[in-house]
Amino acid sequence: MIKPLITIRSSRPGDLAEVQRMFAETVSTVCKDDYSEEQILAWVSSIENTRRWMEKLTSQYFLIADYENRIVGFASLEDHDCIDLLYVHKDFQRQGIADRLYSDIEKEAIKRGVNLLTSVVSITARPFFQKKGFETVKKQTNVIHGVEFTNFKMMKSS
Repeated sequence: MIKPLITIRSSRPGDLAEVQRMFAETVSTVCKDDYSEEQILAWVSSIENTRRWMEKLTSQYFLIADYENRIVGFASLEDHDCIDLLYVHKDFQRQGIADRLYSDIEKEAIKRGVNLLTSVVSITARPFFQKKGFETVKKQTNVIHGVEFTNFKMMKSS
């Protein structure tokens, strides 16, 4: 099988709608074994805050994985040391896209002089981050629209 040619590029404001759509579709599909339907609906409702998403897209170090002019993944670095977002399209899982995005984000953090990376990750994403050398600092319960979620604060020293 030939792997598709995925390019990694910086985000653009015009990516907003597709990033939001991909986020919602991915969470709704990929996380369904770890979170209830009620939790997923609350989580996905974050796309309604378009201003918040646009701010992430334009103020964070935000990378897009692109395949034939289609967004198939994205990742962002907030405040030089926090991986805020890392998502891969539901139809492009297990093709190395998350690895590439993570690697590029980590390289940027190192370039910025960071020696400790942090992230708050879902139950679903936790094994990926553990494979990248992150350790769980704390299991957390967050509430979105009255719905409780479990996630994990994780960190990695370089």
